[in-house]
Amino acid sequence: MNRPAPSRVRLYDEDDLDSVLRSMARQAMACLPTSEVALVGIQRRGEPLAQRLQLHLQALNGAAPLPLYPIKVKRYADDLSLLHAHTQLTENPELAKLDLAGTTLLVVDDVLYEGHSLLRTCAYLAELGARHLISAVLVDRHVCRQPVHADIVGIHLQVAAQDIVECHVPPYEGQFCVEVVRHGRTGDTA
Repeated sequence: MNRPAPSRVRLYDEDDLDSVLRSMARQAMACLPTSEVALVGIQRRGEPLAQRLQLHLQALNGAAPLPLYPIKVKRYADDLSLLHAHTQLTENPELAKLDLAGTTLLVVDDVLYEGHSLLRTCAYLAELGARHLISAVLVDRHVCRQPVHADIVGIHLQVAAQDIVECHVPPYEGQFCVEVVRHGRTGDTA
């Protein structure tokens, strides 16, 4: 039995995503206090998304840009193959220097899939003393298996389990877009 070749479908381009991020920034403004706020970008693509969100937040409130702290977290490869049995997190020593008990953290990631990265990041921040976390994801696939959720969601997508949602975010990719790689259903023939 042959499987059909994967197909790629672009769902959102840069203009679409700029509008999505503006909407996410407006949602964040409604949730965030007026002082002691910082962004946490989950690397890889969550960090440049947090930078883009940072610019939209700055445009909305007219204040200085919010501080941004990257955290490297890895469990899956881009093709969703398992890299690590346990989610790997590289600590950011700059976060330990903050008064996290008095700072609201906006944690940003690209795709909420099973929830491992977001859960590991929030647990790490809680260990450091963070008391108020707000999570924001560009895409929520609605298949999360961990006890986490995104407070702010740019795009809600429900795609087949074998399909892959790819967020292309510069500087890692040339164009800012969201694509789905469709692998077809088991049993399909060519």
